[in-house]
Parts: sequence; C-alpha cells; structure tokens
Amino acid sequence: MDLYYLPLVGACRSVLMVGKALGLEFNKKIINTLEGEQMNPDFIKINPQHSIPTLVDNGFTIWESRAILVYLVEKYGKDDALYPKDIQKQAVINQRLYFDMALMYPTLANYYYKAITSGQFGSEEDYKKVQETFDFLNTFLEGQDYVAGDQYTVADIAILANVSNFDVMGFDISKYPNVARWYDHVKKITPGWEENWAGALDVKRKVEEKRNAAK
Repeated sequence: MDLYYLPLVGACRSVLMVGKALGLEFNKKIINTLEGEQMNPDFIKINPQHSIPTLVDNGFTIWESRAILVYLVEKYGKDDALYPKDIQKQAVINQRLYFDMALMYPTLANYYYKAITSGQFGSEEDYKKVQETFDFLNTFLEGQDYVAGDQYTVADIAILANVSNFDVMGFDISKYPNVARWYDHVKKITPGWEENWAGALDVKRKVEEKRNAAK
C-alpha cells in the first residue's frame, strides 16, 4: 500500500496514526510540496489534483486525508470502533471531519502557515478565526470525552493532528479547558503520536526559519 505524503503535513500524519491504530504498514513515498514535487507528471497521473496525502491500495487510488481515513477503517478495521456503523454516530463523525477540513486546517494555514511563504503570521482577523474555531471545538467537547461523542474515533485522530500543529506553534490551548482535557488524553492513547509530534516540530522549525529570514 503506497502512501504519498510529507511528514510536515498534519493531514498526512493523521493517515499514519490511523494506519498505526489498524496495524497497517505503508510504503511511504515523500512528495515535497514545498519544492513543487507534486507537479511531477508521474504523480499527476496518479492524482490529477496533485495533492497529498494520496493512497494507492492494490490499484485503487484515493486522496483527501479524511476520505482516506474512512476508507482505511472501513476496509481494514477489525471492528467498527473507529467508525461506528450506527448512521447517526457516523453523521456526527463526518461533521467533525468536515469541521476539521473547513475550519481547523484553513485557520491554521491562514494564520501560522502564512509565514512559510511570507515570513510573517497572518492578520489579527486571521487570529480571531483561530480563536473562534477553538471556541467551537471546546463547545463540541462539553460534557463528553471525544470530539464526536463518548467514543474515540477517526475524528479524534484527524483533529489531533491539526491541534498538535497549533500547540507546537505556541497557541494557548489551556484557554479552552475542554480542548485541553481532550488533547492531554488523546495524545496518550493514539498510536503513532510520537511520529506525529516529530512532524509538528519540523513544521515549527520551518516556520521559524522563514520568519527569521524575513527579519
């Protein structure tokens, strides 16, 4: 099973963590998007959107990390623990995955990752959107242990990858007590957390390099 990825990318690391949880081994192939390797014609033949992560499983190709996560747990999960078969539970998990895609990652990119291209963080308005996103997540976690209810699922792993990026960049998660409680717990129980954190630290170094160069 080939995984085209870059350790810097939280979405790629979420796939690695789910793979660990399922006991899967990936043939890892780095695509350095910072160097434009995603535009290689050979990769575009595999994924015309030239995005990572991209998974090729015995001739079947799928991209978009959250789609990959659901595919993996449905095909390789020994049970339905990470993605319950109950349709209402699935609906909530899917909503949280879309929240991760539509808010968690974009606010991270618009404020913190802007420094990779410009050498500076985003605007005050961008930062307010980060805070608003964490307000939402804090509300989701009110009175429950996991982001989609009382069960640890792929939604926790997907969001964990992005929250760890906010953490390593210095965002004060302690201001959001439900998120802080959840984060402290899930990083202890998620297989592959150490590899995820190492990737997050690489992101921090890359951002710091660009910011220092811009001074």
